[in-house]
Amino acid sequence: MKKHLTTLYITSEDAYIRKEHETFVVEVNNQKILQAPVKSIENIVCFGFKAITPALMAFCAENNVGISYLTEYGRFLARVQGAQQGNVLLRKAQYRIADDEAQALAIARPIVAAKVLNCRTLLQRHQRNHPEHCTPELSTAITMLGNRISDISRAQTLDELRGHEGDCASIYFSELSQLIITQKDDFRFTKRTKRPPRDPVNALLSFVYVLLAIDVRSAIETVGLDPYVGFLHRVRPGRPSLALDLMEEFRAYLGDRIMLNVINLKQITSDDFEIQETGEVRLNDNARKIILTAYHKRKQEEIVHPFLEEKMTIGLLPYVQAQLLARYIRGDISSYPPFYIR
Repeated sequence: MKKHLTTLYITSEDAYIRKEHETFVVEVNNQKILQAPVKSIENIVCFGFKAITPALMAFCAENNVGISYLTEYGRFLARVQGAQQGNVLLRKAQYRIADDEAQALAIARPIVAAKVLNCRTLLQRHQRNHPEHCTPELSTAITMLGNRISDISRAQTLDELRGHEGDCASIYFSELSQLIITQKDDFRFTKRTKRPPRDPVNALLSFVYVLLAIDVRSAIETVGLDPYVGFLHRVRPGRPSLALDLMEEFRAYLGDRIMLNVINLKQITSDDFEIQETGEVRLNDNARKIILTAYHKRKQEEIVHPFLEEKMTIGLLPYVQAQLLARYIRGDISSYPPFYIR
């Protein structure tokens, strides 16, 4: 089993990153603030274009350590990656499946079903733990999501499947505000708005989804698949469609739970956001650091994988699912087993 490695997040404007012997070194104003073994780092995520020495960049390229650049507010800009890993025959098989709608559906259906089941599980978890904060509409939404699983399994085209996925997302997001039990006046949520996020909840979701996308894409590249050729999301220039596909399984389980926790535990307040003239809501520096810490801690938690029945950290889940998908594409297993919590 692959070892859980760390993602190094660089947020300081004055950060300088270099390689010293067998370690990464981060300096701020010529002061060493972090030193970590090179074999412990899987990704470097820079908020803004930080100074990285050529020697370190070469090491990252040679050792499959991705370097991602985001704006200071968390919008993805670019990624530096070394030579593509894996067997070209695996990628050729991936492309053939993507070009065959029936075969693509065989992968996309379980992904969408897992996404819906994980959304439903999150609502059910809240219903069990906080019945005093629940309305009849929440129970209705849980029932509707459960009923949609059979529709998803019978979808005959990708467009039909995308329609079911969109309907389920609307049902889920219409009740997500019930899961916010503190600071309700400051964190009102009615619908998902992405470009740009129009309220603090959407700003939190967008930020955590970017972090998740980086991890999923890294996992896909590690097993040798092409992150730009997916089965559910349409292929577009510059769009990591396969990463977006696999992300669907983790949005509620990782992203949405982190958002709810930092709000309900009052780790983040309304003071941690900035409203732009365009109406876009952005996280400030303090909020970004809180989310990064919460995301890192969540990834270190352990679970038993529902399909493999092995104990592992949550941070390994994207890699495990990418590996299972690669095994299915190679023909080693008869179907792709998505990740969902029973």
